Amino acid sequence: MGRAETAMPVRMRRVALVAPEQTLRESLVRIAEAGCVQIDLADDGGTDTRGPAARRLQRLRVESAAPPVLSEAPPDLDALEREGRADLLAGEAQLEERLGSAVRHGGVAALAGWCPQTEVGPTAARVAVAGGALVPLRPPRGIDPPTLLAGAGTAPPARPVRRSFTPLVSTYGTVPYTDLDPTLPAGIVYVVMFGLMFGDAGHGLLLVLGALLLRAGRPRRAAALRPLWPFVAAAGAAATLAGLAYGEFFGPTGVLPVLWLEPLQEPMRLLGAAVGLGAVLLAVAYGAGIVNRWREGGPAAALYSTTGVAGAALYLGLAAVAAAVWLGQTVFGAVGALIAVAGLTLAGALYATTAGGPGGAVQTGIQLFDTLVRIGSNVVSFARLAAFGLTHAALGAIVWDATTALVGRGAVGAVLAVAVFLVGNAVTFSLEALVAGVQALRLEFYELFSRLFDAEGHPFRPWQLPVQRAREAPLTVAGVEHGSVREERS
Repeated sequence: MGRAETAMPVRMRRVALVAPEQTLRESLVRIAEAGCVQIDLADDGGTDTRGPAARRLQRLRVESAAPPVLSEAPPDLDALEREGRADLLAGEAQLEERLGSAVRHGGVAALAGWCPQTEVGPTAARVAVAGGALVPLRPPRGIDPPTLLAGAGTAPPARPVRRSFTPLVSTYGTVPYTDLDPTLPAGIVYVVMFGLMFGDAGHGLLLVLGALLLRAGRPRRAAALRPLWPFVAAAGAAATLAGLAYGEFFGPTGVLPVLWLEPLQEPMRLLGAAVGLGAVLLAVAYGAGIVNRWREGGPAAALYSTTGVAGAALYLGLAAVAAAVWLGQTVFGAVGALIAVAGLTLAGALYATTAGGPGGAVQTGIQLFDTLVRIGSNVVSFARLAAFGLTHAALGAIVWDATTALVGRGAVGAVLAVAVFLVGNAVTFSLEALVAGVQALRLEFYELFSRLFDAEGHPFRPWQLPVQRAREAPLTVAGVEHGSVREERS
């Protein structure tokens, strides 16, 4: 997979499953087993496509049914109901939905859907064995394919780091199919922001140790979190590097020299660095937003959108004005003002087309004012990187001061000092890890992702069920007596 493709969601292909009526069921079983085709359902799988298996499943009223399983051969539905096999009935009900959604002509049936382009060939070969065909089609106009990010779900295998960052994006929403895939940059930005707020080399190394334990499958209760170990390790590494820069190792213990700045002694310098980093990240987000608007709606969408060229021009213009005030350069201020006015004009033209008359003019003015305020608040919002970094350093200093105050008070004081150091660091670690994690997520979602995505895509949901082979089936298939099957199994 090339670099250009890794910057985009997995490429999808419109396909049709075509099969003779008598082999359609077996072809669908092969599709379910492959688990890489999303099949279009008639009426979104409503009651019109509900078959006898679904009705029997409803009569069972199973409160906590096992996951659906699909029988390779047509099962005896009455026997399944008698024996309470909700898993097989649920699988058969899903199959009935697909069968009921097929378009039939003569003796041939067809179903349309989506499949990752790299999986079309292998899936077609699998279906051909059953007597069907998976035929590539032209994508319909005006309909975007479903989105599948690399390394997520049934996507082609991805590197562990990319796979561990995917929940950051999927938690926010579904990336539109035409947009850039922000998974890697979003993960990198997140861990950098987390590290600035959680800057302590000792605490960072504890996170790295926790990541290594996750990788080793320990503790077993956290086995489901094992794929996230690269994400946790990256966050720990970022916190460790920030701790080295701050000279923090389980607080200001003096173990490490200050390589950059001491947060409690130079808060304004840290604040300036945090806001500066936020300004750069916002500029990059605007750049990616322009690309996304272009891919979604062409040059006009990219030009007039407040998350496209119009918004970027307004942002850069205001940044130039702020720099001119800071540096005392009038020329920069004039140029910045012109750029900002151009951005406001472009954005205002878009708003004016959606509302006319005096009321529309007022509405346009309010929306432009809101855009200005949001840009300023978004930049200032990154000050929380410094604020929570200072909080972490302050808590570490309190714990260390209490520890050193107890050390010189005999054996009892030494024991208490160790207890204060351990408990204090445990509380600081737990509290600050939670706060830094939430605040980094908030900055990512509200300040950055809001500029990347104007709309939400729809996720790729392939039909995937485990298939129970005929020789494994505990019940008869249609037209075969119970006794003969039991004899075969015995």
